[in-house]
Amino acid sequence: MQKTFSPSSLNCFENCPRQYYFRYVEKLPVESEGIEAFVGKRVHEVLERLYTFVGRGMVPSLEQVIYRYHVYFAEHYDEDRIRIVRKEMNAEAYRKNGTRCIENYYRKHYPFDGDETLGLETKIQFRIDEVGRYPIRGIIDRLVRARDGVLEIHDFKTGRRVPRQEELDKDRQLGLYELGIRDQMGEEGEIRLVWHFVQSNQTRVSCRSDAQRDRLKRKTGLAIDAIRTEEKWAPKESGLCGWCEFRGVCPAFAHEREDEPPPRTDQPDLFAGASSGK
Repeated sequence: MQKTFSPSSLNCFENCPRQYYFRYVEKLPVESEGIEAFVGKRVHEVLERLYTFVGRGMVPSLEQVIYRYHVYFAEHYDEDRIRIVRKEMNAEAYRKNGTRCIENYYRKHYPFDGDETLGLETKIQFRIDEVGRYPIRGIIDRLVRARDGVLEIHDFKTGRRVPRQEELDKDRQLGLYELGIRDQMGEEGEIRLVWHFVQSNQTRVSCRSDAQRDRLKRKTGLAIDAIRTEEKWAPKESGLCGWCEFRGVCPAFAHEREDEPPPRTDQPDLFAGASSGK
């Protein structure tokens, strides 16, 4: 069982307890990676590198940044290991998606002097309760001091979907990161949570009240309690199953490994109500 919990591990349990069991309890080795996660990592690496150079007083050109992305993509891509679920897409289409993400962000924020970077890929670890029952860990993409002096937590999202504002105002990931930053830095003023949806070139911002932060603590504590008391670890089938790295060992898809169709649940029992002949 995990000693500390991350927003991604909490989401994993809620999406499918069996996937959580494979990933965090049994810790099964993973031999493949979804292309979406692969591209996301490459984009994050390039943006981290970009801001590292900016912090040294050097702003690389867009061409240089895109070139570095292509280098990272080629160095890490392995067609035997990377899974592509969407049949209408291929590796080249995903590579171009990543290029568009970088172009969108670069053009929108050049020359990158609108704020001060305090940290990149900043690791945080803290507890949301006084007695220490609920330890949390995470990694902040970029920690920022805005021109107006407000501390900001920035997150880069490479997916296609842009959530509604009311969803972002309840988002657990950056909400927990805010709690961690307040705990570690002693920040008492306003903190802005900022999402960069780089594929669609949109930015969203949220600020939390004391009541929202308290509610997040309670809900997170309940989520951790649910994991600690779980015994069945039942699979939960959904549209996410196609992307799951454990589909090949999941009991919900045993029929795929047996090379036979799953049992029909909508077919009537032909013998129901029939006489036994005795």
